[in-house]
Amino acid sequence: MGEIEQRPTPGSRLGAPENSGISTLERGQKPPPTPSGKLVSIKIQMLDDTQEAFEVPQRAPGKVLLDAVCNHLNLVEGDYFGLEFPDHKKITVWLDLLKPIVKQIRRPKHVVVKFVVKFFPPDHTQLQEELTRYLFALQVKQDLAQGRLTCNDTSAALLISHIVQSEIGDFDEALDREHLAKNKYIPQQDALEDKIVEFHHNHIGQTPAESDFQLLEIARRLEMYGIRLHPAKDREGTKINLAVANTGILVFQGFTKINAFNWAKVRKLSFKRKRFLIKLRPDANSAYQDTLEFLMASRDFCKSFWKICVEHHAFFRLFEEPKPKPKPVLFSRGSSFRFSGRTQKQVLDYVKEGGHKKVQFERKHSKIHSIRSLASQPTELNSEVLEQSQQSTSLTFGEGAESPGGQSCRRGKEPKVSAGEPGSHPSPAPRRSPAGSLTGSPHLSELSVNSQGGVAPANVTLSPNLSPDTKQASPLISPLLNDQACPRTDDEDEGRRKRFPTDKAYFIAKEVSTTERTYLKDLEVITSWFQSTVSKEDAMPEALKSLIFPNFEPLHKFHTNFLKEIEQRLALWEGRSNAQIRDYQRIGDVMLKNIQGMKHLAAHLWKHSEALEALENGIKSSRRLENFCRDFELQKVCYLPLNTFLLRPLHRLMHYKQVLERLCKHHPPSHADFRDCRAALAEITEMVAQLHGTMIKMENFQKLHELKKDLIGIDNLVVPGREFIRLGSLSKLSGKGLQQRMFFLFNDVLLYTSRGLTASNQFKVHGQLPLYGMTIEESEDEWGVPHCLTLRGQRQSIIVAASSRSEMEKWVEDIQMAIDLAEKSSSPAPEFLASSPPDNKSPDEATAADQESEDDLSASRTSLERQAPHRGNTMVHVCWHRNTSVSMVDFSIAVENQLSGNLLRKFKNSNGWQKLWVVFTNFCLFFYKSHQDNHPLASLPLLGYSLTIPSESENIQKDYVFKLHFKSHVYYFRAESEYTFERWMEVIRSATSSASRPHVLSHKESLVY
Repeated sequence: MGEIEQRPTPGSRLGAPENSGISTLERGQKPPPTPSGKLVSIKIQMLDDTQEAFEVPQRAPGKVLLDAVCNHLNLVEGDYFGLEFPDHKKITVWLDLLKPIVKQIRRPKHVVVKFVVKFFPPDHTQLQEELTRYLFALQVKQDLAQGRLTCNDTSAALLISHIVQSEIGDFDEALDREHLAKNKYIPQQDALEDKIVEFHHNHIGQTPAESDFQLLEIARRLEMYGIRLHPAKDREGTKINLAVANTGILVFQGFTKINAFNWAKVRKLSFKRKRFLIKLRPDANSAYQDTLEFLMASRDFCKSFWKICVEHHAFFRLFEEPKPKPKPVLFSRGSSFRFSGRTQKQVLDYVKEGGHKKVQFERKHSKIHSIRSLASQPTELNSEVLEQSQQSTSLTFGEGAESPGGQSCRRGKEPKVSAGEPGSHPSPAPRRSPAGSLTGSPHLSELSVNSQGGVAPANVTLSPNLSPDTKQASPLISPLLNDQACPRTDDEDEGRRKRFPTDKAYFIAKEVSTTERTYLKDLEVITSWFQSTVSKEDAMPEALKSLIFPNFEPLHKFHTNFLKEIEQRLALWEGRSNAQIRDYQRIGDVMLKNIQGMKHLAAHLWKHSEALEALENGIKSSRRLENFCRDFELQKVCYLPLNTFLLRPLHRLMHYKQVLERLCKHHPPSHADFRDCRAALAEITEMVAQLHGTMIKMENFQKLHELKKDLIGIDNLVVPGREFIRLGSLSKLSGKGLQQRMFFLFNDVLLYTSRGLTASNQFKVHGQLPLYGMTIEESEDEWGVPHCLTLRGQRQSIIVAASSRSEMEKWVEDIQMAIDLAEKSSSPAPEFLASSPPDNKSPDEATAADQESEDDLSASRTSLERQAPHRGNTMVHVCWHRNTSVSMVDFSIAVENQLSGNLLRKFKNSNGWQKLWVVFTNFCLFFYKSHQDNHPLASLPLLGYSLTIPSESENIQKDYVFKLHFKSHVYYFRAESEYTFERWMEVIRSATSSASRPHVLSHKESLVY
């Protein structure tokens, strides 16, 4: 095989060992460009049980992440390995190397992806690198501990004896027994201890590398070596297990192999719904082909196993990577999945050619040193010291990775340079993972780099799309934000700010305080304002009252005390008392104490999803309750949809987790606050994991009900199994030309609507396109319209145009994914939208009918008398006016990116700065005079806005200033410190980029419930 082309890496420029990675490129090929855009941090659990954090572009394919891990490990033979994770149905699946990561891993921050061995070769001597054999040995060790690698007692004792030899060295009975008492390598290990010690005595003088080799020699002869069982049933209904290996497909009953189908005998593998089919080649003694059928638990289980079989067959049997299938012009049939990567033959050829350098590494668990170890000092024996010294790495890929907040925003200073910049030097400070716990492989580097080798530009303009409706005044411009006569304050706080602590940990703790204030105000919307209004009017059933308010009042009381403790600690930290300041320059102990106390309130947190469902069901069944809640939402204090406040406690848990991750990343392990921060992070991570599934379900449920209020002409939008994917503005091509329409994409249907001409400002449904059987194709050349798409349903076709290329690509990806989800149902979706017009017309007739009925609002079964005042600044209206779109991924990210605090604001043509309390949530900035105010003075929706740093010509002679502008509207905001500046830039970019930057966000995995 030809020599593999390598791109220079920051590591190579800094003198690190050269690394060939796992590239599958032939001679002369260039790697595909890494998608730019928003980065997502993904935690990878390595085989040595450490965790590493990798940052990759959200739209990057899975191969980018796998390449990053292998490059990070300096792993040449990375093709034997893969990344596995639990999907939304808790099914463990392999990361598809060709699909975008964001479409596979729903919530990257809460999912730990495991780096494990995927392909087990028949002979371990085919593994050329010592590092590869070491990782295989770690996999065997894991399989033993988890009970996957079953064997008799003698084999188990022999395997463990080689593991002990590689970890502690030559035989010493007292040391052996002490080591075995601390480390459990297999269930019921105590009964084997004497045998293990006896076998270990025979390995004197054996190096760790030799122990790995002997371990694999024994393991490969075991029947369950490399086997992952997949439950199934045969035609008679007998429970069996299927597995795939390098030789073919295996059938087990329990842990006993009862049949095997070698690849040479298999003619075709396929699946149909839950049935897995193996078509065998004709036997020499018979003239017919035999087809075997196995029934699996679900279609997803079946497809997952089929994919694994396809990959094993390709890796072990083919000479080179299979060519991709040509895309069908109109209709696609069957799965387009294919194996991606080098085959085993290509890996062996490449290693034999010697097109790589030997890599060095250090064994995490070994107390003796390999000849090729990098370590020059003895490893610490104290496990606690070792735990605290573990460090992780955050790798960055793609241009645009470095945020403007990461560069110096002070005038007259040079911007900070990424470690990837030629001539730059890596920071000597160690970097820890967000988890802040045991998160580092000793053989991994500690550079945070831009893989493109340069600093991303800070001043990236995110130009909005102009709305075609220029006559009507937009309701999105707040009077306060355009009032030049507002009183202003300038720099009276400047001297006081400079006297405050400058440690980053102080500003992280201050963020806890400011966001806690906002959270308490949000709780008061329910416990005080809503409860008070309910008590005045007998509109809510007692059962519903007892479900909502008793589960919120304990939280409000608890967090009131929590806030007091935080503010007292900040006062001590700032030196506003006579206490010893150094003793109180920490926040971890306060966080740990209160998070542990929060666990006692878990029963109330579990009730919040039930309360949300009960409230929506009550609104559906009671017109009086519906009117009551609608009227309450029109009050100024209810600045968000009412049902959003019911989910606030669940969202707050994620905010605590993010803050603690930043603290653990900031503090060195020797810091006095590190232990408490790490313990608090472990506690809150456990709580988030327990409530994670409920949170995903409720977010989709809440979003469907929120959209329901913006639509007329639809009866039952909220049905079990329906998932919201994307909403946004597209132009629909008809006989009258391009006309703006609002589209709503779900996992089973695509709705298109127009804006109503009533006081409610709702959107009237014009039609629906079931996604089952739909095809999508670009048709710019056919119609002569830029960014044009043709959507062909079974009964209707429509032509739509997006406002930009990036918008079109977002819609294409999400619609295609939604079509795939609809196809999984294996049958057309029922007519959920009873009030929508019939679709049994030809495309031309449908277009004409759509135009004729455009203003016929009385066609809806929802009468005009029932329509009530409706706010015109909901997300649907923002997308309509800004001519953009937003997805469920964007909403989920917005939930995690919430911030509040004081900012100084300045207009384009004004001189003074006005101090405001600002809350960022739900893609919007809300402005208050102070944090004590009960309702905002104004709001600024950010979709479509550009976020930049002021240029020299704008003459803003201040530090930590960022700029927001849309059309002629320009606002400058000034933060108090570099940390708060970076945080505001980070969270605001999450809102502005979703509308304006290409290839940033896309729909996550399906969230069926």
